[in-house]
Amino acid sequence: MGKDLDDLPFREALADPAVFARDFCGVRLHRGQLQWLRHAHAPENLLHAGNRWGKSLVQAVKFLHHCIFKIRSLRFAGVERYEAVNASITLDQANIIFGHAVALIKKNPVFGYLVDEIKYSPFPQIQFANGATMWARSTQRRGEFLLGHDYDFFNFDEAAFEAHADYVVNEVIKMRLADRDGRLDYTSTPRGKNWFYRKMLQLQKDPRHGYIQRGDSRENPHISQEYLTRRVEELSPAYVAQNIEGRFVDLGDEVITEDHLQRALLQATGLSEPVPHHVYVHGWDLARKRTFTVGVTLDITACPWQMTAFERFQHRDWPMVYAAIRSRHRRYGGRTIIDATGLGDVVLSEMADIGAEGFNFGERGGKAKAELIANLQQAFAAGRVGIVPVEQTGPDGEYWSLLGELREFAWEDNQHCDAVFALALALWAMRPGESGRPPVGFRLGQF
Repeated sequence: MGKDLDDLPFREALADPAVFARDFCGVRLHRGQLQWLRHAHAPENLLHAGNRWGKSLVQAVKFLHHCIFKIRSLRFAGVERYEAVNASITLDQANIIFGHAVALIKKNPVFGYLVDEIKYSPFPQIQFANGATMWARSTQRRGEFLLGHDYDFFNFDEAAFEAHADYVVNEVIKMRLADRDGRLDYTSTPRGKNWFYRKMLQLQKDPRHGYIQRGDSRENPHISQEYLTRRVEELSPAYVAQNIEGRFVDLGDEVITEDHLQRALLQATGLSEPVPHHVYVHGWDLARKRTFTVGVTLDITACPWQMTAFERFQHRDWPMVYAAIRSRHRRYGGRTIIDATGLGDVVLSEMADIGAEGFNFGERGGKAKAELIANLQQAFAAGRVGIVPVEQTGPDGEYWSLLGELREFAWEDNQHCDAVFALALALWAMRPGESGRPPVGFRLGQF
């Protein structure tokens, strides 16, 4: 069964969370993660790291360490109750660290002695044998789901993306920590120089009250260095600094604001099979060299228009690409708009049987692409679209998410954002003056 409780170095693990990570959790963390575990013990701790640095895993280890040893001020050592929470902009996001913690518990038999129960309703929670509880909660509705509780340890995950952060932190989170002088961590990839940057500057002025650490994605030996090299080649220096080096940079050219993105997530109904008598439109961005072919389908029967189907793939021959486009069209019907830049008549001729329309990004000296992006921006600003937070992991461990692409999407540096352009092409059918026209290929009662 592995190690028995008597074999475990409890005293050493209490003093050094790196020992806990190795001997209790069975993980070997990289140098940056170990530094965070050993030094982030201030009342407020802020980690600004690049994508895939390993924030979720190290925070899962920290949660387990805090809950098993009830890490807090000795003034409250006699208090049996211990509450820890991982909160983020959505419950799905909060569940990422929670899921890592659950995986570590299930992987290592020793936790069978230390954990009583894992529940997922009404909110995800881990109940420990010593009376401690770890929760996963969202900060939506300005922190409404955090009210009524008090906490000993709070991690605000992806804090840079919270639209109402000042209110949530100062009026909700800190008040929930006041009873037992709880600790607050902020962990996030930066997003420009917003409130998260201002929080970092504030903590920088008072090192006794706050600990700050930056994490570069290249510190993580478990992700593909080839993938990171490609990202460095694809992204502008500013985006490399932010998304890989974990630095704060003033981007200033975002297309979709975080509050518009959060609204689109909240009003999404999820991916779904075709529904009789519903009307659909499909956007396809086609791969070139290292990019991906992506297809997005919107149900435009009612507003907000709902993302109902999604496909993203690479390294397929053209006949396979054509087959994927045809298959989607035949399942859902509707209108299909394809990126025909540089391919033109070849693709459209091949797709003539489904009435596919081409969109050339380079037309009118590039103005067509600018109009496409502007229409995408207007759809999000007006609250006319619901999107699903799709994620993928590649064979070398490279991670991709639609939310990440939407957040990175800029007016100029956007060649790598295939999924966003597929969504933009679908939304192009719904631009002013077009939405009233029945989509090509739709037949009432066809299902």
